[in-house]
Amino acid sequence: SISSRLVSIRRIPLSLRLFSSEVHKAQTASKPSASGDTIFAKILNGTIPAKFVHQDDVCIAIRDVSPQAPHHILVIPRKPITGISGASDEDKQILGHLLLTANTVAKDLGFADDGFRLVINDGKHGAQSVYHLHVHVLGGRQLGWPPG
Repeated sequence: SISSRLVSIRRIPLSLRLFSSEVHKAQTASKPSASGDTIFAKILNGTIPAKFVHQDDVCIAIRDVSPQAPHHILVIPRKPITGISGASDEDKQILGHLLLTANTVAKDLGFADDGFRLVINDGKHGAQSVYHLHVHVLGGRQLGWPPG
């Protein structure tokens, strides 16, 4: 019956239900057109408003709308690179800048001292749901291992 299925679903921890939702999004996500028309492109061009926790000429950083830790920040390059597998040798400086920016943001927001995790999802099996490269910066609690 439906009520017994709802009870079964409620027994699954919320974090796993959210993860399953993200996996589903990744399974159904499509790569953007050549124009790079993603939610991040719309944030970058101002079509979708967002509060930046960091911005410079290479990238921005915003809070994730579905945080998986007390601090969950997304560091997003201004250049529309579809994912880490879509990066090229000419993107080396951008990639390094994203990692250094993640560290700066963690320090600025006060959670670097206890440690944090950086995550880059790539492709369907990597649970990438937005095809614009971004680095997740997660901190503020003890994170489990192994991930995924």
